[in-house]
Amino acid sequence: MRRLGQRLGVEAMSLYNHVADKDDVHRGMVEFVHEQIELPPSGLGWKEAIRRTAVSSHQALLRHRWACALSMSVASPNEPQMQWMEDVLRTFREAGFSPDLTHHAYHAIDSHITGFTLWLVSMPFETREELVELAAEFVRSIPSDRYPHVVEHAYQHLEAVSPDGPTEFEFGLDLILDGLERLLRAEPRRA
Repeated sequence: MRRLGQRLGVEAMSLYNHVADKDDVHRGMVEFVHEQIELPPSGLGWKEAIRRTAVSSHQALLRHRWACALSMSVASPNEPQMQWMEDVLRTFREAGFSPDLTHHAYHAIDSHITGFTLWLVSMPFETREELVELAAEFVRSIPSDRYPHVVEHAYQHLEAVSPDGPTEFEFGLDLILDGLERLLRAEPRRA
């Protein structure tokens, strides 16, 4: 609180007129980020609605690289998080997912958003240029005769990314959504 007060140019004690404690500040920061996430739009098929909200979530968390880890440390969800959860769960249920499949679908999507984002923000680079430099250095440091597939993979990071293709996040998300679609079709229909 002392450092925050210094950054804001106020005494730390005056912050307590606005927030209860450091946890309250953290909750507010997380809420600020979650307010930027697009909820699953109505009027679309469930796959497109879930895809759009997942991509929006990932992008919001990338814009605020600290937010994903901080979200996990805040004990209770804020109102925007609760609304997101409700709308994602409702989207699955209205599409015909059983309660059990909805449970698994929700956690598969949420885990992909959280896990992929944490993995990405934990990397020792922030820009594509830094990634290319790191990959080039990595390729020079390993024996290609012993690790040919690792070298091949590293070279793929050096190639220009196609603006028309899915990102790595979207590729994994689409695999999950396609798998959920197959499971939904296989579920017995209730009368």
